[in-house]
Amino acid sequence: MSTPSNIQFQLNGQTVDVVDCTATTTLLDWLRNKGLTGTKEGCAEGDCGACSVAIRAPQGDTESTWQSVCSCILPLASVADKHVTTVEGVADGRQLHPAQQAMVDTMGSQCGYCTPGFVMSLFEATYRPDLKGDGPGCAARRDDQLCGNLCRCTGYRPIRQALETVAGTVPEDRFSADLNASPPALQAVDFEGEGQRFLRPTSWPALWAGIDGVEPRYVAGATDLGLEITKKGATWPLLVDLGALPEMHALDEEDGGWRIGGGVRLSALEAWAEDRIPMLARMLRFFASRQIKNQATLAGNICNASPIGDLPPVLLALDAVARIRGPEGDREVAMDDFFLDYRKTAMRPGEVLREFFVPALPEGAHTAAFKVSKRRELDISAVCAAMVISTGDDGAVLYARLAYGGMAATPRRAERAEAAIRNRQWNGATVELGCDALAQDFVPIDDHRGSAWYRSTVAANLLRGFLIETEGDPTQGIVARPSGTVAVPTPA
Repeated sequence: MSTPSNIQFQLNGQTVDVVDCTATTTLLDWLRNKGLTGTKEGCAEGDCGACSVAIRAPQGDTESTWQSVCSCILPLASVADKHVTTVEGVADGRQLHPAQQAMVDTMGSQCGYCTPGFVMSLFEATYRPDLKGDGPGCAARRDDQLCGNLCRCTGYRPIRQALETVAGTVPEDRFSADLNASPPALQAVDFEGEGQRFLRPTSWPALWAGIDGVEPRYVAGATDLGLEITKKGATWPLLVDLGALPEMHALDEEDGGWRIGGGVRLSALEAWAEDRIPMLARMLRFFASRQIKNQATLAGNICNASPIGDLPPVLLALDAVARIRGPEGDREVAMDDFFLDYRKTAMRPGEVLREFFVPALPEGAHTAAFKVSKRRELDISAVCAAMVISTGDDGAVLYARLAYGGMAATPRRAERAEAAIRNRQWNGATVELGCDALAQDFVPIDDHRGSAWYRSTVAANLLRGFLIETEGDPTQGIVARPSGTVAVPTPA
């Protein structure tokens, strides 16, 4: 258990006590300073995967698994009471771990710089049963498993072959035995070093007491906060990790819909949503790398309030409600009212986005989510969209939600376009009316990700593409082919 004077966690099977760190010391820097230099620094922003390590931590109340994460943007204090494995710890003496042996057998290591990070992604894959199989879902998940690791020697074919060798094999070894044991319990942490305090409360009263009179910076995954540390050298008087608070990891059915905790990791949310909210799982597949999704949380992404964030349009289209908790009590804010201005939300100082309520979709609703970026993997959207419609027996649109990111200072619904298609037959002519109305909903800007003309054209083409998709599976999930825009026919 961590105390006010130290951080304690399991590192490669041994308990370590950390006293020589600050609240913004990263796990990567600490590891390398201790001589564990197999973990590399490449980009210092979670993009290349050279710094990947595996962490075992509670996922919800009972599940616990090994997950690869980017140690370069992870505050060391946040791994208190967790189990951490680095590339130095995966072998059993001189006996290589299957992930290492597969890299040897397929000749997947070339210059070797990226190899430790790939080994740690393969290590996670070894203990993921959902990666084993020949279905399109399994293939997509295997692609996702490695998309966060950059090989500068372009040796992807043998590395992918190594993945196919070990994915989902779950050998009977000390790591799988560890997974069968009770998951580590997260204890309260109150750590201070060089004037920086790191707090991890395990109850709401402890949170309110800890932040009383101080403006906290909340940690809910740290995948953005970590960049402020590594790129700007930022420090804060008080960092508060929300990961051990009750209710923050809920994934439950509720009367009329679903309850999703703000602290749910995006990788867990993606797996959960695959059979429940396919449009959410579809957006999460191309959201970021596996390592980032293993750390990032739903509330963290939403409270970041980026106008090009990928998840806000999905929650807007789903009519989600944010349930917020503060020192003065609980309140609810519809997602339509959550984003007030550029990077500004309805959250008040000290409040926590505890969970979301997502109402059930209308019967027979058609849904889709689109992300358009310059790369398919690990890129920021130029335009993203989430769409839901339902039609009556006569084919007329009864319900419409069209939400976009990258088109304004905040993620927003296209209310004029929704009105233009409502109560009309769901066909090409109606969609063209919606496309015309989009020009009244949004006046996008020109920037380095796309011109205003490009964004407007893509936004309309996505609505056209949505019509095409609804002619098939009404809740289509991830498609094997790259998908994005639909060309506008040239008038005769």
